[in-house]
Amino acid sequence: MNYNRKEYTDDELLALFRAILKPRMIEERMLVLLRQGRISKWFSGIGQEAISVGAAMALEPDEYILPLHRNLGVFTSRQVPLDRLFAQFQGKKTGFTKGRDRSFHFGSKEHHIVGMISHLGPQLAVADGIALADLLEQKEKVTLVFSGDGGASEGDFHEALNVAAVWGLPVIFLVENNGYGLSTPNSEQFKFQHFIDKGPAYGIDALQIDGNNILEVYDTIRQTASSIRKNPRPMLIEAITFRMRGHEEASGTRYVPQELFEKWSKKDPVENFEKYLLDEMVLTQKSLAAIREEISLEIEQALETANATPMPVANPQEELADMYQPFEKRVILPETGAKSERRFVDAISDALRQSMERYQELVLMGQDIAEYGGVFKVTEGFVEKFGKERVRNTPLCESAILGIGLGMSVRGKKSMVEMQFADFVSSGFSQIINNLAKSHYRWGQHADVVVRMPTGAGTAAGPFHSQSNEAWFFHTPGLKVVYPSSPYDAKGLLNAALEDPNPVMYFEHKLLYRSITQEIPDDYYTLPIGKANVVAIGADVSIITYGMGVHWAKQLQQDMPEASFDILDLRSLLPWDKDAVKESVARTGRVVILHEDTLTGGIGGEIAAWIAENCFELLDGPVVRVASLDTAVPFSPPLEQEFLPKARLREKVEAILNF
Repeated sequence: MNYNRKEYTDDELLALFRAILKPRMIEERMLVLLRQGRISKWFSGIGQEAISVGAAMALEPDEYILPLHRNLGVFTSRQVPLDRLFAQFQGKKTGFTKGRDRSFHFGSKEHHIVGMISHLGPQLAVADGIALADLLEQKEKVTLVFSGDGGASEGDFHEALNVAAVWGLPVIFLVENNGYGLSTPNSEQFKFQHFIDKGPAYGIDALQIDGNNILEVYDTIRQTASSIRKNPRPMLIEAITFRMRGHEEASGTRYVPQELFEKWSKKDPVENFEKYLLDEMVLTQKSLAAIREEISLEIEQALETANATPMPVANPQEELADMYQPFEKRVILPETGAKSERRFVDAISDALRQSMERYQELVLMGQDIAEYGGVFKVTEGFVEKFGKERVRNTPLCESAILGIGLGMSVRGKKSMVEMQFADFVSSGFSQIINNLAKSHYRWGQHADVVVRMPTGAGTAAGPFHSQSNEAWFFHTPGLKVVYPSSPYDAKGLLNAALEDPNPVMYFEHKLLYRSITQEIPDDYYTLPIGKANVVAIGADVSIITYGMGVHWAKQLQQDMPEASFDILDLRSLLPWDKDAVKESVARTGRVVILHEDTLTGGIGGEIAAWIAENCFELLDGPVVRVASLDTAVPFSPPLEQEFLPKARLREKVEAILNF
């Protein structure tokens, strides 16, 4: 292995050696603990330490790094306390996730590290978000994110690189090419020769380095970072290396030809650098022994501390509370009594505009939302008022933009991400379910992201522009789900959602955009998330609903003046107002739950079950659900009208009244 020390001093070389030796010695100790059953799993980075250490040492301490399974050297080089690190591996409460996640599935703002999730690819977009925040604040910073060669097959890799290129984000995408994705060789992962071949296709400069040569890794990334700070842009660096152990220890290495181990064992990054420093007389056998003894003592003392820490005691209240960033809900009243007649779409636009004025850190992102104003013209005129840095057209890449929202949160920004249609959110599902929803529970990082979801049928738009998919997210702790039915609620709840530091899925029924108007305050105001609205008080039957269902219920009340309806608009679906539901049930004793979503697996099933468990003595009949057919949303208007529950609502209400 050829080392070029250039102008680096002996002290700098020794610092690199200490940094690369420590993760190797920790790994050797962890493998013993694994065999003893003291830790449950281990993803070895032996043979790849030069990449982690060289990258971490090359950046400034306050520049963010997003590592993966095999990047122990990032954590040790950033001086993460070993006792907390070992407690993390053991599932102890003193670890970074309080025992809720394992290995390197955590972040630390103090150390400017954002750890991985098992889905690998989504973190690339999170790096984009951190870099975008730096760019907006005109900070000369760079963000570095790791990818494995296997993980680079994910669509998230493409989306993150593409957005970074289009937006000129200061990100280093560092691909550790070790030849295998678990047991699948690269020949079965892709057909190109090298990852650097991808760079020009994205308009990104690309470099290839010897990933086992710590001096080459360190020097290349140091120079690259320096250049990017002055001239912000993404870079793709491919580090050629080899994994000397299994994907994780249980998987073994039988699928790897033995000759590869023989070849790469001669390129061991720790042994070769140690030999080089001894030859250069930067190290002596005496100083080497002293360094090893010092690191060994640090490891053993940290293990002693971690081992002495008891396993966590489960506390349901604490577990539930930690799903969300604590937030003091406050209702803000309008400052004046000025009101105007506004359509539903205008109310949403007003909320966005006033929140943009209120929060300078708020950035809007979505397809065609800038000069075009979005397909529903919600953000029309926003570019002229707020500029293209804060009102950002995005490529067609839902996953990347949602991940960018989380990255922006890491840097203290707020994000609004518009799905052009709620149906398209499926392309970014993992970011919402696995990243936004779980980040606070896992390591205390909130996701200050509102996802606007134009939703619903009734416009003859067919199966891919008409779905009611709120139930997809209702099942996911860590999210909040809001679904207004009136202009007044739309404005107040969107303002509240944008204030809230937790991820909020905000549904807007497309058919309501220009079909209803209401006199609402001109000023900024908020409404409480989690509080239902009593639309009408009645004695005969409760209709519990939300969104378009509220208008169907109100129309039926007009059509059936002989009956007294109690209409409850949930407004917020996660959390939902259980007290208001119980009060409505108590007033009537008969319940119809109405929603536009399909019947099976819909939100109505959960509410019906809760009523059966908690309000049984108040009921005078069975809880009835009315929902759309269990089919996809059809295109042709006659088929769509049959699909929707509106026509079946009266029949169900009459049946429960006559029970």
